[in-house]
Amino acid sequence: MDAGVTPAAEGLDGTSWNILGQTYTPKLHSENAFLWHAIIPAEAFVPPHIHPTQDEWITILDGNLEMVFGDQIIQAQSGDTIRMPMGKPHGIFNKSGSQVTCLFGVAPARRLYDLFNALHNLADVDEVVRLSAEHEVEFLPPPPGA
Repeated sequence: MDAGVTPAAEGLDGTSWNILGQTYTPKLHSENAFLWHAIIPAEAFVPPHIHPTQDEWITILDGNLEMVFGDQIIQAQSGDTIRMPMGKPHGIFNKSGSQVTCLFGVAPARRLYDLFNALHNLADVDEVVRLSAEHEVEFLPPPPGA
């Protein structure tokens, strides 16, 4: 990681990704950690999935998210930090009716930065799931009847 400042309105090397309608802007990337700013539109979500090799967290800057941990549903709001340990299934849902901004992080970084490069502007959900599995993110099948 290089020393310096990533300006508020910019990503590393001018990078910003569109991941299924959500805007992810990388702020810090090293072997040990990866942080990105996210804009999650109303009604957007990340289905339940597992990071088998990374701890993940989200600090909500503005808005509210609904988090699914297995069968448990938890509400989180501005200022809260959500902790998602490696190997534990979790899903992220914006049911607030308005945009949510937050800061995500994972440690170690592993292959997530490369995954976001591969997913940028990709609309084929099956391909998103396939590429994610190749980059150590395992999406879970929908529950019966979904």
